[in-house]
Amino acid sequence: MNVLGFGGPGFLHDPAAAIVIDGKVVAAAEEERFIREKHAVGKPCFKSIEFCLKQAGITADEIDAVAFPWSFDVLNKKKWQYALKTALSEPSRAYKAVAKSGKQSVRTREAVFDLLKHFGIILPPEKIFFVEHHLAHAASAYLLSGYDEAAVMSIDGSGEFTSTLFAEGRGGKIKKIKEIDLPDSLGRFYSTMTAYLGFNPNDGEYKLMGMAPYGDPSKADLSFAISSDGRAFKVNPDYVWPIRSRRFDKSAMIPKKLVERFGPPRKGDGLEEPYIHIAAATQKIFEDIILKLMGYHLGESLMKTGNLVFAGGCALNVSLNRKLVENPLVKNIFVQPASHDAGTPLGAAVYAANSLGDNIKPMNDVYLGPSYANAQIESALKRADLAYKKSDSIEEEVAGLLAEGLVVGWFQGRMEFGPRALGNRSILGNPTIPGTSDRINEMVKFREKWRPFCPSILREHAAEIIGRDIDAPFMTLSFRVTKEWKDRIPEVVHVDGTMRPQTVSLGDNPRFYKLIKLFFGKTGVPVLINTSLNRRGEPMVCSPEDAVNMYLGSGLDYLAIGDFLAVRK
Repeated sequence: MNVLGFGGPGFLHDPAAAIVIDGKVVAAAEEERFIREKHAVGKPCFKSIEFCLKQAGITADEIDAVAFPWSFDVLNKKKWQYALKTALSEPSRAYKAVAKSGKQSVRTREAVFDLLKHFGIILPPEKIFFVEHHLAHAASAYLLSGYDEAAVMSIDGSGEFTSTLFAEGRGGKIKKIKEIDLPDSLGRFYSTMTAYLGFNPNDGEYKLMGMAPYGDPSKADLSFAISSDGRAFKVNPDYVWPIRSRRFDKSAMIPKKLVERFGPPRKGDGLEEPYIHIAAATQKIFEDIILKLMGYHLGESLMKTGNLVFAGGCALNVSLNRKLVENPLVKNIFVQPASHDAGTPLGAAVYAANSLGDNIKPMNDVYLGPSYANAQIESALKRADLAYKKSDSIEEEVAGLLAEGLVVGWFQGRMEFGPRALGNRSILGNPTIPGTSDRINEMVKFREKWRPFCPSILREHAAEIIGRDIDAPFMTLSFRVTKEWKDRIPEVVHVDGTMRPQTVSLGDNPRFYKLIKLFFGKTGVPVLINTSLNRRGEPMVCSPEDAVNMYLGSGLDYLAIGDFLAVRK
């Protein structure tokens, strides 16, 4: 069975495509990578579908089913429930839910069928799946985890007016246990605080998370904004995702009352009070509510299996995920690497394939994007007039450069699916040399100096560095660094003594594993700094041309691209 998943949440942001053949994910990519526009807001997914078809080696008429991660039926049903809940507190939103969602649904449905028509995909209605947003998230985690039974969480801003889903997966089926609907949303609470703290919602939440360890949560009470009885939670609409008349700035989702209580929104890139304490309090209340809800709704399921799977935008919060790993109910955890909305087309595709009888194969890696032959790479290097040489062992040469303290762009194999660079589209550095992270920021990233970079670690050394003998191949989990290693690799340890690692095994990524192994042989350190190969505000690079342009526009020392080592003339 050949199943194509495509789109995003109503095509609003992060459109993507994925193809599943006989239960195996063979291709997946975000549209932003091809059109070079971060999050590809409002864009159709032409390029990502084209790539997936080409990578899978099939034509449009060989597609057996398609899946879109949005249910118009569920949206139509829930809009009335939402309107009733908000009629008194937010009548304008109640009206819009009824009056505008129908028109939006018509436009989105038309866009779906226009895409199918564009590619010449003609299918009967029973082979076109409109999968509920949170079920798509849930399927992307449960069906690809390899667990037969698991507790399931999906938490984000919203999808068809639902913000939170707790469920149980068993025998390939997902059974809902509890849904929490708008206006109550943990994702929207976190995004509102993200905006107040000076970052962009739907993009800068990880910056809030990185700021939180610098503050003291006891110095900023946020119970007025969100509260929970352990079974559900409630947000105060004066403080969370406010309507326009309640905003401090009509163009930003910043509540007037939050400004009245704490002062003007944060500006700049520094760490100041009270903002660091507000970030800490945001992270703490976010974690506390989710842990209590998980215990209440999923405790029985976790007691039986100990398996937890997690998706939705909130699943990218690795500080929360560390608390999940440390929770005594959780024995095993799988966090979908593409937990954000770009992962919903993948979830919809595996949901449809599973419904049609395919046996879904576990997701063991995310190297699902395009790859490029040396001939294509060399052509890009020649056009850019870079000095380059073909290396007999690119891993050996780069290991030596990194050992010397140089910073190298690393472009290899198939592009990663999801937001994390995992050794194929990466910027690499030496974690033992103080100031290396600052150099990367100054040369390429131009981001806040207080934010940590992540490490890639040889899998066999995980226990000695993070204190757990665990596979963590996707950078979706964080751990406390052991005392023996905390001072040896300062450039990848955050202020709270934690790191978000990628463990690398030979079978995961042979070339990247070999590179780290060679670096280990030269330095005695089985760890590299690994951050995504892109400049601030841009998507991760996709093609050799993207990599060359990014290199020329940055201060990177070298670019290792395929078997070639390139440098400016």
